[in-house]
Amino acid sequence: MSAHPTLTPLRRVSTDVLEVAYYETGSAGNDTVLLLHGFPYDIHSYVDVAPLLADSGFRVVVPYLRGHGPTRFLSGSTPRSGQQAALGADVVALLDALGVERAYLAGYDWGGRAANVAAALWPERVLGLVSVNSYLIQDIGAAAKPLAPELEAGFWYFYYFLTERGRAGLADDPRGVARVIWKRNSPEWPFGERDLERAAEAFANPDYTDVVIHSYRHRLGFAPGAEAYAELEARLAELPAITVPAVTLDGLADGNFPATDGSPTARHFTGPRLHRIVAGAGHNLPQEHPAAFAAAVREVRELRRADAGRDRAVGRRQDTP
Repeated sequence: MSAHPTLTPLRRVSTDVLEVAYYETGSAGNDTVLLLHGFPYDIHSYVDVAPLLADSGFRVVVPYLRGHGPTRFLSGSTPRSGQQAALGADVVALLDALGVERAYLAGYDWGGRAANVAAALWPERVLGLVSVNSYLIQDIGAAAKPLAPELEAGFWYFYYFLTERGRAGLADDPRGVARVIWKRNSPEWPFGERDLERAAEAFANPDYTDVVIHSYRHRLGFAPGAEAYAELEARLAELPAITVPAVTLDGLADGNFPATDGSPTARHFTGPRLHRIVAGAGHNLPQEHPAAFAAAVREVRELRRADAGRDRAVGRRQDTP
């Protein structure tokens, strides 16, 4: 039996809050793309995407998010927040620690939200965005508005995690919780126990339960955010537009997020944007359909280049007497 591939070796770098563990491949002289994983998943969502993008001329960085894998908080007194502002701020802090002025950001679920937040609040740091399920900045002010019952059923864990029973359940069996979510989110993905076992290593982080529980309680308005992110959350409450070039993706086999033509979120994207639908893909789209995800990253790079070309052409016309 062949070995199950892993993204190793890992590197580590310190930000203001975290020691971030990450995998890197590709040439350091190329444009950087950060690949950001979701919950309950890990960096191996990109095990097949990373080499494709390295071969396409990117420097590829795949970090473990706060509360996952070997990523650690530097201080025991730092709130174990999982709120969206914290995730977005972590992205920019990681770019600072890596010495990267601007990068492409690509992600899904929590990682997609982190990328959306960074692109909206720090557009000067973002070359382009790839986001599964389009605009992912949470409208916490509207959190009490119900969805259709069939969609609410798929979000059972949101409400489970509001309870102390849910906290205990996640702490006792994070792998079991993940298995149920994976099956619901990606009904056509034939993942195996070895896939789940590999990802579950990330759930052993000592802060995993606290970060996850806070994330879901905060997004539903049942827990306050950390004071350090209050200003950022106030800006996010305005649902800021994403102005950088973007490629958004929907999977036709996503168990909780029905695919659209992109129009429901179009108002949130004021820069160049393309929307793609991926047949057979569920919520963990980069792991289920790595070629489609890698193609989206290459496509947003082309959008960026075309946009820059238009800007240069406009500048030349304006300079012409």
